[in-house]
Amino acid sequence: MFIVYILKSIKNQKKYVGYTSKDIYTRLKEHNRGCNKWTRSNSPFEIIYTEKLSDKKKALDRERF
Repeated sequence: MFIVYILKSIKNQKKYVGYTSKDIYTRLKEHNRGCNKWTRSNSPFEIIYTEKLSDKKKALDRERF
């Protein structure tokens, strides 16, 4: 199971789209800790959308859409 998600920055209202096979709240915590340069400078985030998909290819396609 994969989850495509959209996060919104509380700091500046920017949005981040990603996908994960992890628990969505675990992934949110990673983003809020600054797991990469972009999320580090735009955190904290809140989840505004999630969608569960059955396989990685579908999740990647949906993330890119």
